[in-house]
Amino acid sequence: MVPQWAANIAIDLDLAMTLVHTQFPALAREAIVPFGVGWDNAAYLVGERVVFRFPRRRVARRLIEREIAILPVIAPALPLAIPVPSYIGVASDSYPHAFAGYERIAGETACARDLDNDARVALAEPLGAFLRALHAIDPAPLVARGLPHDEIRRLDHTRRMLLVREREPLLRSPESAVRTGVATATIARTIDWLEAHPPTSIADAARRCVHGDLYARHVVLDGARVAGIIDWGDVHLGNPAIDLAIAHLMLPTSAHAAFRAAYGSIDDDTWETARFRAAYHALIELDYGIREDDVGMRRIGAAALSLMGFA
Repeated sequence: MVPQWAANIAIDLDLAMTLVHTQFPALAREAIVPFGVGWDNAAYLVGERVVFRFPRRRVARRLIEREIAILPVIAPALPLAIPVPSYIGVASDSYPHAFAGYERIAGETACARDLDNDARVALAEPLGAFLRALHAIDPAPLVARGLPHDEIRRLDHTRRMLLVREREPLLRSPESAVRTGVATATIARTIDWLEAHPPTSIADAARRCVHGDLYARHVVLDGARVAGIIDWGDVHLGNPAIDLAIAHLMLPTSAHAAFRAAYGSIDDDTWETARFRAAYHALIELDYGIREDDVGMRRIGAAALSLMGFA
């Protein structure tokens, strides 16, 4: 199985340096270094203050364009920092795709930390308040600017279970148990639960502007403080449960009440759908962590299954 995150656009440090220095002369004297590689983009840090993201998969080209259109509009309404594009790179012969630069949000992503219980509890209120503000934004003007519906059916039970079953042999292998510390029985329980708990659909009027891929790698911590939320390529008009999954992915159950109080009313069907999204995402984190030898992803996937009580 070819990983869905396999790159099909060539971008490296030399090309990134050429593109930034050519298109943005004011940055021509600034050093540029690799800053990270995600599913969709390769990131480079320029002058220790600007993060440039370049699509590394063809599907990601429209995601950058989406961030450019949407993030400047929603940023003023949010209580945490988000990466607003301040440098807009245009397609050229050497790299025929748009790219963008954002002022760096100081801190490190939560997947780089081995968070203890107290640290996780402290995340509940700021994450709940952030999502309350995000989901309160009127989506109509954003749709007019190109905010799409859920194009990849993130809560389609049949599709998601097909993807889980494709990954099941690796997730239940002895290699997985050794490298992740997650027992085969835990994986089996999680998959059985997913099979038995299909997400609940919602009315179109209930769909909101959602981040779309909110998990530990996209939460920036500055010390004990939540400093910002990054990587908005999956922003879309969708079910709020997709974002609310962060409570199940990152918080102990003892912090759920604080999260829900900060967010506001969450009905039982939405909360259960958020749990489905979280359990599915945790398995994908483990799979990615094994295939790409990513310790951080293996750690957050294992932690999420434990927090949800599958371990």
